[in-house]
Amino acid sequence: MPSDKPSRAKPARLPREERRRQLLRAAHQVFVANGYHGAAMDDIAEAANVSKPVLYQHFPGKQELYLALLDSHLAALTTLLMDALGSTTDNNLRVQATMRAYFQFIAQDSQAHRLVFESDVGNVPEVSKRLEAFDAQFADAIAGVIAEDTKLSHLEATLLGRGLAGMAQVSARYWLETEGTLDIDAASELIYRLAWRGISRFPKEI
Repeated sequence: MPSDKPSRAKPARLPREERRRQLLRAAHQVFVANGYHGAAMDDIAEAANVSKPVLYQHFPGKQELYLALLDSHLAALTTLLMDALGSTTDNNLRVQATMRAYFQFIAQDSQAHRLVFESDVGNVPEVSKRLEAFDAQFADAIAGVIAEDTKLSHLEATLLGRGLAGMAQVSARYWLETEGTLDIDAASELIYRLAWRGISRFPKEI
């Protein structure tokens, strides 16, 4: 007797890296829709149109999938921010470019930002360790510029770097909640002006 259950199309064979990217895209969709705890490997396999054994060939479990996604999104954001910091030696323009880059990341893929910074597993050690490493790298990069240009100690420059990094993150997340009520250029310009008026008060070392 024929089964009424539709058969799943056999997935085409893909190179390993291409298959991995496909699985990560599917996992991204499922995590965003259901949260980490509500997502199941069955759902991810179905979204990717692969069998569970294929999924497990690439990722041994749900946490490994999530961490791979987290690493990918944090790497993309880090590249944007470091490129902005290194785009000019004019500190005024540097602050402007860095704030703009943070807002751009959110505007281009707000779901990626939510998955990274508003996850329901932010307190899991492997997740929090990655987020802290990102925060530290971004703040240290800012602190390096501050320490080079001013008479502040490394500790003082690092504290300011943390403050500026936090300003970018918190303000950009709030802007995301406004759902485009305020234009991205206007929003990033406001935060840049606030940051620059503060940091420019510290005299440059001659």
